[in-house]
Amino acid sequence: MLLTDTRLSAPGRPGVSAAPEAPAQWHRALTLLADISLFIGTREVWTEAAVRRPAVAAVISVCYASILVCGVLALVVRGRRSLARVDLCVLVTGLTLALCAFVLIHRGTDESVLTAQAARDLVAGHGIYGRPWPWLFGGRGIALTPTVTGGYDYTYGYPPLAPLLTAPLLWLGHGGVPAMAVSTGALLVGTVVLWWLLPTPWRSAATMACLGFSMIPMYGRLGYPAILALALLVPVVVRWPRIGRGGRLGYAGVVQAACLGAACAAQQLPWFLTPFLLAGIYAVRRGELGARGAGLVVLRLAGVAAGVWLLINAYFVVSQPAAWLKGIALPLIQGAVLHGQGLMGVSLYLTDGSDRLDWYGYASLLLLAGMLALFVLFVRRLGPAATVLPWLAFWLATRSQDGYYLMMTPLWVAAAVTAPASEFAGAWQPFPARLAGPRRRPVRVAAAVLLLAPALASAALAATGSPPLRLEVTSARHGVRTLSRLTLRVTNTDADALTPHFTLTRGQGMYPYFSVLRGPDTLPAHATATYELRPPGGTYALPKPGERIRLRVFTSSPQTLSSTYVTLPTA
Repeated sequence: MLLTDTRLSAPGRPGVSAAPEAPAQWHRALTLLADISLFIGTREVWTEAAVRRPAVAAVISVCYASILVCGVLALVVRGRRSLARVDLCVLVTGLTLALCAFVLIHRGTDESVLTAQAARDLVAGHGIYGRPWPWLFGGRGIALTPTVTGGYDYTYGYPPLAPLLTAPLLWLGHGGVPAMAVSTGALLVGTVVLWWLLPTPWRSAATMACLGFSMIPMYGRLGYPAILALALLVPVVVRWPRIGRGGRLGYAGVVQAACLGAACAAQQLPWFLTPFLLAGIYAVRRGELGARGAGLVVLRLAGVAAGVWLLINAYFVVSQPAAWLKGIALPLIQGAVLHGQGLMGVSLYLTDGSDRLDWYGYASLLLLAGMLALFVLFVRRLGPAATVLPWLAFWLATRSQDGYYLMMTPLWVAAAVTAPASEFAGAWQPFPARLAGPRRRPVRVAAAVLLLAPALASAALAATGSPPLRLEVTSARHGVRTLSRLTLRVTNTDADALTPHFTLTRGQGMYPYFSVLRGPDTLPAHATATYELRPPGGTYALPKPGERIRLRVFTSSPQTLSSTYVTLPTA
């Protein structure tokens, strides 16, 4: 008797089971890489657990054993189903390690404490936008966001979904713990969803991208609302070129649209991805349905997303419209000082500053617009990179910290696996006669140069600016290890009057602004004045011998930076 499972009779050998179908070698390697990625950062967690919570350390030790066993099994199991079970074991191990790390390491950050405080004020019936909470940052080692106006941002500057989800969890504890629980929980759920939605051989890529390398779980433990947005974008990005296929959204498309709207209500990063997804969906559907059918699909998708976004924001739109609008736009308009790993480092580290810092922001927006235009023109080629292209713009921005790239990398993996180039083969592209004709290469190069040139020119203007203030230390009151007073002669070489704000820095960090004890608030154009400065708290700890101190001076209108290395005079 023939059976319908693996117990098929081999020719000439009745009753002998056929060998299971062997998995591809690349599947084994991917499983092994995901397994190895879980080692990264685990020792630090175990070390802390061994001191504070031995029971958690024991669980981590079991996870070590699981990683080792899964490494062996990934290379020796004979069937695809068996290797899929190993993938599941690697996922469970990663989830367990992430939970152990959360139990041990949940120190507050500015993101988490602001989100949790917004949730507390929401429960108390207060508005959450435009309300400064400076006491959250006093003496807790929580980073401040300094601005070029000489102050700091103490307000909540994200859409409201994270505080809404944090409010029911306020019983978990003080500080930012409830917000960290939301972001960590969102990451774990998002990881499972991505793992489930990917084709079976690729599932370990989800474990590696979301839980491996200790990158994304760290941001989850820090309470970043962007992790919540990431989790909501996962079902949107998986197979996104198929949204609206046949002219209907269907149940799955409606869910994807709702998740897109919710992601945009969680944090601002999805705002930059959304135009690329909508443009890509329109191009793919227009190649299938024509202009009218594609337009209707995109309108339905955008309508559902906008409806969900508006529903989440409705209470705040009604209760404090002006403060809400300013709050959700805050990261774009707050005027935070230069920070990050992008091109702005030229002005911050390699030169003495620039009188054209605003042009970094212009360059970022122009690059985003240029990349979107290129994406529309060459969607068949650039379509698979839709989840990566938006983040290029941040490399030119004044705030270009690597978190803007790292936190969205699981979406890169989701698109690479489920949105290959074949999905865009029939997509509509404008100007087919010119861009796909016999002389298409020079035309394409010319189009790329034309669209990207404004951004590159703006970036060059910002990076080649000169510092508007000439700085000279004339005297200092200091001991062996501390500085208590600093006197400067400052000359404004610019054509505009400038309001300077002073600080001393070591390395890449930003020390709090010094108080001005003597000197004009605004220095007229081409004028010279003497400023006497006092460190916050009265003293500034001097670095060890060999470390250099840099004086940095920011102004807000226009945004400028002037800096110089400081050699302290003899006390």
